[in-house]
Amino acid sequence: MNICVFCASSLKIDKKYLDLAEHVGTELAKRGHTLVSGGATVSCMGAVTSATRAAGGRTIGVIPQVLVDIEVADQESDELIVTDGMRERKGLMDERSDAFLVLPGGIGTLEELFEIWTARVLGIHDRPLVVLDPWGLYEPLRALIGNMYDEGFTRANVFDAISFTTTVDEAFAHLEARAQPVRPSVAELGEATP
Repeated sequence: MNICVFCASSLKIDKKYLDLAEHVGTELAKRGHTLVSGGATVSCMGAVTSATRAAGGRTIGVIPQVLVDIEVADQESDELIVTDGMRERKGLMDERSDAFLVLPGGIGTLEELFEIWTARVLGIHDRPLVVLDPWGLYEPLRALIGNMYDEGFTRANVFDAISFTTTVDEAFAHLEARAQPVRPSVAELGEATP
């Protein structure tokens, strides 16, 4: 499966977040999945892609030209797609992904999370969305969304559309139990060939 990982690009974060990203990349590759990422080499984005490749996995990076111009593009990616802007980037990451995994991150990560989460709540897609939050960074967000639900601002299925997890194994268990690959497998393609 193609798993899109949303995560931090900040250089100011604690090393534990980089270690988590590396662990995710290693596990993703060990389980035979392909990484879809934001195509950059900095912080957690760089850690998850490097670890995926080091463990024998395939990486697809999607990055806007403006970030390529400041030399953060993952030129070692198995497939690097350069877009005109951020909206096109997110659209292509969405199209190329069978599932979404959100690691701790900043407002860019939150934007990506909310776009995929909203689309899932609205029934636009049914691909799994999992948040991996070992240290409780997203607990205030969960409380906020719970309060919004209590006040009638969100749909009843808001928490049915997402899974919050605390370990890498738990996160992958949720992703793999719920995912249906968007594209046919190589075996399926072979069977369909006359």
